[in-house]
Amino acid sequence: MHVRAAAALATALLGTAALLLPATDVRAVEDGTPPVVIAHRGGSAYAPENTLAAVDEAARLGAVWVENDVQRTRDGQLVVLHDESLQRTTDVEQVFPGRAPWKVKDFTAAEIARLDAGGWFSTAYAGARVPTLKQYVHRVDLHRQKLLLELKNPELYPGIERETLKLLGNEGWLDRKHRSRLVVQSFSATSLRTVHDLEPGVRTGFLGTPPVADLHAYAAFADQINPSYTSVSRAYVSAVHAFNGPHDKPLEVSTWTVNTAADARRVAGYGVDGIITNKPDVVRDALPD
Repeated sequence: MHVRAAAALATALLGTAALLLPATDVRAVEDGTPPVVIAHRGGSAYAPENTLAAVDEAARLGAVWVENDVQRTRDGQLVVLHDESLQRTTDVEQVFPGRAPWKVKDFTAAEIARLDAGGWFSTAYAGARVPTLKQYVHRVDLHRQKLLLELKNPELYPGIERETLKLLGNEGWLDRKHRSRLVVQSFSATSLRTVHDLEPGVRTGFLGTPPVADLHAYAAFADQINPSYTSVSRAYVSAVHAFNGPHDKPLEVSTWTVNTAADARRVAGYGVDGIITNKPDVVRDALPD
């Protein structure tokens, strides 16, 4: 640990010197590898978020990684939706007007399947549905993409970690071939510990910016520390990289949600490993080849 800490200090000093260089990708200068581009909720600037159409759009834009959000219905089905409520991204108010506040957990999978999850975004996508997790991973697999899967609000869904892993296992995503294409992330450290305990081979990511003094504890169960781009810095990225995660590799950093070329170049300069974005084409074009 002391050796890695010394290396982190050296990296931080190099990063300070790099401030004197022209605008460039410091990470690329260090190891020649630009950050991977991760399509946030699919290609969500161009298609309704977390739908199969958004996965297709991400693939069309060349995004190898897609990110999604998983919740559970009243009858125990796993569906892909960001908000705790169905209100913002579906027509649930019209279809079920008397059931405010329209929480995902209060509706069955069959009821949610009736909702239009695309018309709010554009008439071109009217009729798009809220996908089940099974449908979603099939579409990701069709495009040979990789998946950054967020367990959303796991405190509302006791046991969702085991259920999600079971579905992923049934669909082949936990075998050696697919496992390298999967990261499970959450804002809940407790949930990530559960995932790690249940399936130690699965990579995990903690959403947030833990204090540097606490990173050693997260390194016991998380392979990534994934902060908001507004809270990340070169020094913080270097500090994260100084720790090895549960698979004996340096912790990685994927930052969110970056939608401009200037912000993409800035966080790339900090040495992040991944950039999560609604506009994968904008970020991709901002980074060096």
